[in-house]
Amino acid sequence: MVLALAKELVLRKNEFKVETVETIYFGGGTPSILSSDDLNHLIDEVYVNYKVSDNPEITIEANPDDLNKERILELAKSRVNRLSIGVQSFYEEDLKLMNRAHNALEAKECLEFAVQYFDNISVDLIYGIPGLTNEKWLLNIQTLLDLNIPHISNYALTVEHKTALEKMIQKGDIPALDDGVAHEQFLMLVEKLENNGFVHYELSNFGKSNYFSKNNSAYWLGKKYIGIGPSAHSYDGVNRSWNVSNNSLYIKSIEESKLPSEIETLSITDRYNENVMTGLRTVWGVSLQRIEKEFGKEYLEYLLQNAQQFLDDEKLILENDILKTTKKGKFFCDGIASDLFWLNLE
Repeated sequence: MVLALAKELVLRKNEFKVETVETIYFGGGTPSILSSDDLNHLIDEVYVNYKVSDNPEITIEANPDDLNKERILELAKSRVNRLSIGVQSFYEEDLKLMNRAHNALEAKECLEFAVQYFDNISVDLIYGIPGLTNEKWLLNIQTLLDLNIPHISNYALTVEHKTALEKMIQKGDIPALDDGVAHEQFLMLVEKLENNGFVHYELSNFGKSNYFSKNNSAYWLGKKYIGIGPSAHSYDGVNRSWNVSNNSLYIKSIEESKLPSEIETLSITDRYNENVMTGLRTVWGVSLQRIEKEFGKEYLEYLLQNAQQFLDDEKLILENDILKTTKKGKFFCDGIASDLFWLNLE
């Protein structure tokens, strides 16, 4: 698999002829199972075949049970300079409910050791968990503040179809999710982190100054990116492509120097809708000038007309030709965006 990933990097280098690579991201599955030699080999292939910025952000996703002291020391010696750690909660009952492999002690110990070797760390937390009181939620956040974690990603718990969690709720073993509780804990989160110097720069993400995720910001700002590996997605500004998910088929195609991907050309409506959706989730908002320049006056007028109800309700605000969600509207921004989508235009 590692050899196939390296070869795909070579096969696709012409797609980034003029671009500079600013971020390299090793995402899930579980990339932390790769050895440091494997990671460095793949990073070296990027440097050999692409133009790379002087100080790229190089992130690896990991779970606390993957990050013992020896593993953290290995990663610290590699070119990886950012960790994204899926803690989710520091309470045993929450982790068991979500079927996480790690326990609360592992979560705390891995972070206490990681901060000694990595300055740039992001941690995931989940709110809206049945039984998670507001007091415990605030203690989860405070644990990360005490460790000086500079980037925190937060997500509301969702119930996927045909999962153990769904079955437990259906049987009445645990209560159903409460949107009101999730909203309340979201507002507590925003207040707590903003009072501690974090910028709420995207709906689910908070970062100290100079610690915003370059990888995720590129996606939200509509920059080009190349996804390497099975199921990986890519975007060049007009076309979206994705690799086959089957590992064997992926490796076989790469060995034959064929790219195992499908391509979809996004319509002007698709690109407008994505611009609105990603823009409203971020601190940068939706630029009316960009909407008119890229999509035309008709789209701009449609956007303003449909946004008016949310402006009147103080869920959106328009400043300097930038449309943004307010604190009141941020939790609902995905729903607001869907009401601003232009459907069936073509």
